[in-house]
Amino acid sequence: MGESAIVGLDGRPIRKDVLTKEIASASLTGVRTIWSHGSVASGLDPDRLASILRNAAEGDHFDFLTLAEEMEERDLHYASVLGTRKRAVSGLDATVESASDDALAVKIADAVRELVWQPQFGDLIDNSLDAIGKSYSVNELMWDRSGKQWWPKEYVWRDPHFFRFDRVTGRELRLLDDENSFDGIPLEQFKFISHVPRLKSGLPIRSGVARLVSVAYMCKAFAITDWMAFAEVFGMPLRLGRYGPNASSDDIRTLINAVANIGTDAAAVLPDGMKIDIEKNGTSSGGEKLFEGLATYLDKQVSKAVLGQTMTSDDGSSRSQAEVHDEVRGDILRADVKQLENTLNRDLVRPFVDLNFGRQKMYPRIRLPVIEPEDLVALSESLSILVPLGLEVEESFVRDKFGVPEPAKGAKLLRPSSSASSSAPSPEQSASNHQHCSYCETAMNRERDDHDFFDELADDPLAEWEQQIAPMISPLEQLLAESESYEEFLEGLGKIKDQMDAVEVVRFLASATFKSRGLGDGTDNTGAQ
Repeated sequence: MGESAIVGLDGRPIRKDVLTKEIASASLTGVRTIWSHGSVASGLDPDRLASILRNAAEGDHFDFLTLAEEMEERDLHYASVLGTRKRAVSGLDATVESASDDALAVKIADAVRELVWQPQFGDLIDNSLDAIGKSYSVNELMWDRSGKQWWPKEYVWRDPHFFRFDRVTGRELRLLDDENSFDGIPLEQFKFISHVPRLKSGLPIRSGVARLVSVAYMCKAFAITDWMAFAEVFGMPLRLGRYGPNASSDDIRTLINAVANIGTDAAAVLPDGMKIDIEKNGTSSGGEKLFEGLATYLDKQVSKAVLGQTMTSDDGSSRSQAEVHDEVRGDILRADVKQLENTLNRDLVRPFVDLNFGRQKMYPRIRLPVIEPEDLVALSESLSILVPLGLEVEESFVRDKFGVPEPAKGAKLLRPSSSASSSAPSPEQSASNHQHCSYCETAMNRERDDHDFFDELADDPLAEWEQQIAPMISPLEQLLAESESYEEFLEGLGKIKDQMDAVEVVRFLASATFKSRGLGDGTDNTGAQ
């Protein structure tokens, strides 16, 4: 009753009558309650941790899940790096690829896009990524049938304590129920989105990063506790209480209290015959570095386990160093994205399509594309070389790469400055970066505007006018500096005539005349056009 011709991935028929019901809800009593987890991290020691990990590997992972949750709540560094890994995926914009170009496939893909654009889809991504730490995460699909379509109105995250892997293979995730609290019952098809990432080979429950980090967490907890105790007494002088051989038990207790309280009260009252000696300051120098070094070392190992690197999270390294090491983290990101895509396409896209359009040979796919960073400086340098050599590049391509929009009509545009456009190439510029001048254009038989041609011909020798005219101007400037009056300056002009060197000016003028006549000005020697 309630079964349909649609079957799930395991070949079992779908029971449509249960899809609109809440199946894995919590209760105050029974096996699915959220109030009886207790605390595992408090007082954690090696024997207790070994027992927790062993029980999880053998099928009882209740305490392991509690420990994984508490680790995120208590360890600042673990919470930070795990959150970074999750947000690297959840921050990606989802897209939908159509199975083909035919009309039905495009219609199905559009429907899935509408599904992805819903705000609750982002909550599904965030909740599914909880599996990175705990080995798995389950969201219950709450279907809405008030309209013409089967529509997931909500994705309800379910406490991982409500589930466990089967006792036979350790791979099938099952729902704990009062009917079967030991092995659980099979998950209803098309009702749950179960993300079980494969972070390592072997049993899924052993692949979560919480298991890998748990030992470092325990050791760091010891280090921080000892560090706090050390900091409380570090540098304080040693207080010794001395009592005589006839002191009673009450006298001794009084002395003990006085010694204990003198650090805070700076005063004490003692019976006659007792005294307190203040010894020199403690000599446990370097202890603070020991605890800090241990905690820092453990944090780095956690960073490696979660992110695959430490450069961007611990060392405060330079940007270039972080970018080099970020490639390893990029590999982890792409693996996380690929596995989450598989989960969404299996447990969300296929049920949605099968219920609304029937079973298909091919299905649209949800994608979370990872945009690789590009070196725009290298691209611009390549274009500056290749475009003058004849490579044809669309302007829209360059605008898209640099994120520069098409200018609006009538907008004020940025243009090269006049000084930059008129200056000649420096000797240091490579020949591969050479921009074609008017001479090259003429030699290559390219048409150019005559006005631009003669402007460039005139600007070429004037580009270095200061160097050219310096030998003529320098004697004048020197005479002007040495003259004390206008009359004295006029008298000295005749004396410096021979010192004014016009060779450079003449040479550049001759060179310009030679170039203009060699290239031609549109007339022959007779003046005919």
